[in-house]
Formats: sequence, structure tokens, C-alpha cells
Amino acid sequence: MNKRTDLSVPDFDNEDSNTTNNPTFDAVLQARLSRRSILRGSLGTAMTAAFGGLSLTACGGGGGDDTPATTAPAGSTERLLAFGAVAKTLADTVTVPAGYTATVVLATGDRLFSDVPAYTDDGLNTRYDRRSGDCHDGMDYFGLSATGTPDANSSDRCLLGMNHEYITPLFLHANGPTAGANRVASEVDIEVDAHGVAITEFKKTNGKFALVLDSAFNRRITGLTEIEIAGPARGNAKLVTKFSADGTKTRGTLNNCGTGKTPWGTLLTGEENWAGYFKRTAGDATNRATVLGADANVALNRYGRGEGASRYNWETAGSDDKYARWDMTLNPAAAADGSEDYRFEINGQGYMTEIDPYSATSVIKKRTALGRFAHESAAFSNPVVGKPLAVYMGDDSRGEYVYKFVSTATWSAADANPANRVATGDKYLDSGKLYVAKFNSDGSGDWVELSLNNPTVAGYTTYVFDDEGDVAIHSRLAADAVGATKMDRPEWCGTHPTTGEVYFTMTNNSNRRVSPTGSQLGVDAANPRGYTDIKGVSTTQSGNVNGHIVRIKEAGGEPGALTFTWDVYLFGAESAASPTLINLSSLTDDQDFSSPDGLVFSKATGICWIQTDDGAYTDVTNCMMLAGVPGTVGDGSNVTLNYGATSVTTKVGKKPTESTLKRFLVGPSQCEITGLAETPDGKVMFINVQHPGEDTTDVNNRSTYGSHWPGNSGYGAGGNTARPRSATVMITKDDGGRIGS
Repeated sequence: MNKRTDLSVPDFDNEDSNTTNNPTFDAVLQARLSRRSILRGSLGTAMTAAFGGLSLTACGGGGGDDTPATTAPAGSTERLLAFGAVAKTLADTVTVPAGYTATVVLATGDRLFSDVPAYTDDGLNTRYDRRSGDCHDGMDYFGLSATGTPDANSSDRCLLGMNHEYITPLFLHANGPTAGANRVASEVDIEVDAHGVAITEFKKTNGKFALVLDSAFNRRITGLTEIEIAGPARGNAKLVTKFSADGTKTRGTLNNCGTGKTPWGTLLTGEENWAGYFKRTAGDATNRATVLGADANVALNRYGRGEGASRYNWETAGSDDKYARWDMTLNPAAAADGSEDYRFEINGQGYMTEIDPYSATSVIKKRTALGRFAHESAAFSNPVVGKPLAVYMGDDSRGEYVYKFVSTATWSAADANPANRVATGDKYLDSGKLYVAKFNSDGSGDWVELSLNNPTVAGYTTYVFDDEGDVAIHSRLAADAVGATKMDRPEWCGTHPTTGEVYFTMTNNSNRRVSPTGSQLGVDAANPRGYTDIKGVSTTQSGNVNGHIVRIKEAGGEPGALTFTWDVYLFGAESAASPTLINLSSLTDDQDFSSPDGLVFSKATGICWIQTDDGAYTDVTNCMMLAGVPGTVGDGSNVTLNYGATSVTTKVGKKPTESTLKRFLVGPSQCEITGLAETPDGKVMFINVQHPGEDTTDVNNRSTYGSHWPGNSGYGAGGNTARPRSATVMITKDDGGRIGS
């Protein structure tokens, strides 16, 4: 998830619309602890030692042991985590272990087709529908044979399906966005096109992958691309717009964060913080209540879209329909069904969207059966012939939920390489049951069905659902109805390739308290920490500041199970923090981290790769990626956190050792590390660096840029004073071995 930089409009990236009274497990007193005073002993010892200079691109260090004790899967004698742990650093570069090389292969603005000029470091680049978009995020690898057919085992030629989550407008234009009440149309066109998804071909030459310019597979899906609505909400009255009077299509996919690769070889892209892209004029709530009824405002408020300005003011760029669509204000004089305005335009966003990467002309579909919320990634259960498929998902906002979709169809081995991948998606993703999770304090959990077959959903009085399509469109409200457990921003999830257990990152939650007031959330077994942390000298941060990772084990290993067990795999914390209240995983200096976000399991090695999107520990280190070799649910113990008069007990996984968790990478300044794709042989990894230099405010004073990466690393135009760009990085091991070994 992106950190917010546009402060002139509401904070849609930290949306907090869950005001339900869904129960928590244990009420306890607020912990008022400072990580650098109480936790370290005194404020005088708060500051870590200054780094003695910039890190090299590859380095050892951190006291890491080069003799790990974990063996790779599939009978290999190769040892995992054999690299020296990378030290925390504030260097404006990508730092990887000694023996590894990181190479930029695709950055914001790079052309995918030769009919547009190469990127220039001046903000004058146009036609982002033909270039790499901005803010690279989730990513998946799709193998190609030498003849250009799908080949899941190919490690020499591939397609990368990549999200472009949002934009940094300051660097997309020559002098930043032009000031004024109305946006410049040509600038808005760039910004809309810089969103969405890219499908790009890469081919290995002399052992290194490089972009294939003008590949027939190269494709850009933007904020304007026509997309079909599929599943139970297709044709629903609440999807009718001026563009689609029958409610069967929409335009664009927005704020795409995590991804998921389907077992039949397509890309699922999650639409996350989309609510803020639409304007809602003052007085709209009154008009909606009059025309549509009170429930219309209940629904919009629950999805964080009250009256107010849009994030980028795209609706002000002119009268053309492609700009008008961003104003969702209801016109009382228009047709009552919504076919003459864009009152329901917002309902076309917020889904898992499926793209066939192997066909640049294939239809794209939004899979509404998987629910509508702030989607991150999608993790499939390990396919078993004759069993249904489960798709696990998180809703990335404070106090939101963990979901599971279970297909009606059972898995057929023939569908691993089907003739029609989109039709196969219809088979598995348009019919099934959507569930939401309840995490119980004893380490058990329940999946609760979200449909009108559940009397609790059908009888909900806060919002009355019209039909099953309405449940899909407003799945957050259905989850409220059944009392799902409010979690600490559920982001990415991943399925362990051998155990089938599912891991969810809980990035952080500034609204979690031991003694909550107002809309704050109390601590509970699955979200047990509420503390105060001091960043730098005096910046106070409160809540679950550093985040944690929850994992679940389905009853009987069945994807359609209605119960599960859970524990916390890791608690993010700095190494010197209180071992009884914060650093519950006993992280060392080579392991400590904050705000886990991306999480991907390697199928080649079984390593769990953990990426951070942090603002809490960035006075000490840039965002990072760690490599873990986890155990299983229940391999740890119960831990009780005593907050004075009361306490809360949680389930903590087995504490990591230097052989089972190490820091592998640290990114450049002011970035997020996100996205991971790997060749089937495990020897090449691709990761994304998002929004380096995001805190920059003056585009015309290059000496004030928060980062100059990747230009300062020798990639592209600009050199040491370059505008920062999001980019995809290829990581290889110098000896040709598997990544992480």
C-alpha cells in the first residue's frame, strides 16, 4: 500500500470507515511505552549510531552467520539463508548481500513500444499508455516457451504482469501539476494512463533478462481501459452508469496493489484505495437520500467516500466524458436509474480484476464474487484435483477484515493449461461462496458466509441488501453484519507451497489502543499490541506501530473448511524493544523490521519473502525485504501481555533464529519495497521499488530531492541529480545459484 503524500484532500490511503461495534476479545489498559526511553532505558540512548558512509550495492554485515541450518525443499542439499544479513541503512541505493547483484530493468516512463521516444529526465514524457506506468507494485511471472506459447517451467523468457498503483504527480510533469482551479487535460491524461497494469515481455540474453521492445505481448491497462463486470454483480442496478446503461462494464482499474497468479495462468490484480479518485459535491448526501434512500449514504460512508474533493481533481479537466466520470455527484434531474450520470461510477472499482497476460487483446473482467473492498493480493489454496479452490484476501484499511472465496467448481488438472484462460476464470471465480474470518481468543477461527442465505446478513438493519449482487458490491457491510474480527490493516497474503498454511501481513494500525476511546480499537488476541513509540527525538507514534504477520491452518487442510487455527508468525519490532510487550518474536539487529506489507512464498525454495512499507522506523533504515523459513501454525507458545491491571494472551509462533530469518535487501531513500516474481528455477528474482524520494516537495530544486534513484545507480537519464523513479529490479546470485541460498 502506498503512503500518502497528497495532503490537500482527505487521507484515502488511511481510510478508517469501520465504525461497527464488532466485539474484541480482551479489554486492557493502554500501554504508554517509548521504544527509545522506557524500552532502551533512557532517552539519551535513543539514537542509533550514525552510519559511516553509504552502503555498497552488495554487502555482507550485520553479524550474520553464513552457515544456516535450513535445507531447501524437494530433496536438495542446498542450504537456505546462506547469505550474510544486510545491515539497516539509509543509503540511496538498493543494498543486497555480498555475492548478489541488483540490476534495474524497467522504470517509470520507460517505453514499451518504439513509437514513443525514450524516457527523458525532464517531465515532458507523454503517452503513458505506451510506457511503463508509475509506482510499480505487485507482480507475477508468466513463463514463455521459445516459440512464444505459455510454459510454466520456462526460466529464460517470460511475461511480467505488474501493477502501477498510483502516481507521484510532482515528477510526471515538467514543473509538477499546473496550478489552478481546473486541471490541464494533457496532464490528467498522463496521470490516468500512468495507473493500472503493464504486461511486459522479458527475455534472457547472456544470462540477464531485458525488456523486449515492441513485443506482441506488451500491453498497458490504464484508468480508462474498458473492462467487463463478471459474477453476481454483473448487470446490477447499482452498477448502471452513463457509460454502461446495463451495468455490465466499466472503465479502468485503479490503485492496483497486490496481485495473485491463478492456477490456470492469469493475473489477478487488486484494486485498493480507489474511493478517493471520485468527487462528491456538497449536498450530494441529501440528494441521494431523497432519490435513492438512506442506505445509499450508509454504503458510501462505509467505503470512505463522503462528500468532498477527489484525490487528483481529474473531473475538472474538461467536459469530455472521460473527465466527467470522476464526478460521482447524483444529478436529481437525471434518469432515476443512473443511466444519465455517474452516481454509481464508484461501484465499478474495488474488485479483483482478471487479466490474461498471454493475449494482448483478451477481455478483462472484474470478478465481483470475490467481494468489493480495498483489495491487496490474492493467494490461492494449493490446487488438489477434485477439491474446490480457495482464494484468500485482505482488506487494507484500519479495522478491516480477512476474507476467503471458495469456488463451486472443483479443480481439474486439465485447467492448468487451458485453451481459454478467461473462460476458465469464469468457471472458478464467478460462482462460489465468500466468507469473512472471525479470530477467536483461543487460537481457533471461523469462516462466516456472506450471502443472503445467512440470516444475519439478510436481516441486517443498518443496510438492507437488495440481492446477492448487492452483497458482492457491499461486502464490507455484510462482514459488519456478522461481526467479523477487525484486524490491523490486512494486506498481502501468501500460501505456503508445501503446508498450505496461509500468511497475512497486518501492516500496522495507528488506531489500536489498550484503553480505546471513540473510534479506537482495543487490543485482542489476534491484534494484541497497543503501545507508544518515539521516532527520532520526539515524534510520538501510537497503536500497533510495527505490525505483525498472522497465519492460519484450515481444518483438515480443506480449502472449503469453515474453521481454522491461527497464530502470529512474526511481530514487527525493533530489536531493542521490550521483549514482553513489543518484540515478542525476539528479533535481532539482523532481523528487526516494521510494517510488513508484501509477502510472497518462493515455489523454488519455500522461502517466505517479507517486504516493508514503513514510516515508523525510517529514521533508522529504509524499507527492506527479509527472507524467512517459517515453521507451522502452533509451533510456538501462548504469550500473555500484561498491561497493568489486565492482560491479553496471544499465540506466538516459534521464535526465529539466524538460520530462519535474515534481512536480505534494503531499498533506496523514501521508498517502499514491494512486488516479487521469480523464475521457476529460483535463480532470478524481480522486485519493485516504489516511490523513492516520495517526500520531495520542490521539483525545480534537485538538491532537495529525497532520492535520485535509479539515475544515481547508472540507470537511465539524469545521473546523480535524476528525478527519482519507481522501478523493477532484477536480482541474481553471482555464482548462478538460487536466490536466498
